[in-house]
Amino acid sequence: MLWIKTFHIVLVAAWFAGLFYLPRIFVNLAMETEPAAVKRLLVMARKLFRFMTFIAVPALACGLWLWLVIGIGAGQGWIHAKVGVVVLLVLYHFYCGRLLATFERGENRRSHRWYRLFNELPVLGLLAAVALVVLKPF
Repeated sequence: MLWIKTFHIVLVAAWFAGLFYLPRIFVNLAMETEPAAVKRLLVMARKLFRFMTFIAVPALACGLWLWLVIGIGAGQGWIHAKVGVVVLLVLYHFYCGRLLATFERGENRRSHRWYRLFNELPVLGLLAAVALVVLKPF
C-alpha cells in the first residue's frame, strides 16, 4: 500500500506540474505575434499536454486503487468530495486540450488576462484536494 501511495503522490505532483505550466504557455501564446515563437510555443504545449495525459492516467489509477481496493476513505464523506475535486481537475485537463486545439487552429479569441486567471484554477483544486485528505472534515 505504501508503494501505491508513493507512486500516487509522485504522479499527481508531475501531473500538476503540467496543469500549472500549460496554461502559462497559453498566456504567452495569447500575447505572442511572432510566427516562429508561436510555432515553438505550440510544440512545447503539445508535448506538455501529451506528457500530462500520459502521467494523469497512472496517477488516477493509483488513486482509484487506494480508494476502491485498499479502502482508504471508504464510507467517509471527504473521499467523495475529493473524487469530485479530481473529476473537476480531469475536466480542466481536457479543457486545456480543447484550448490547445483552438490555438493550433489559430482561432484563439481570449486575452492573456483570461489565461492568467484560468491558470489559477488548478491551485484551488490542489488546495481543496490536499485539505480534504489531510483534514478529513467529514
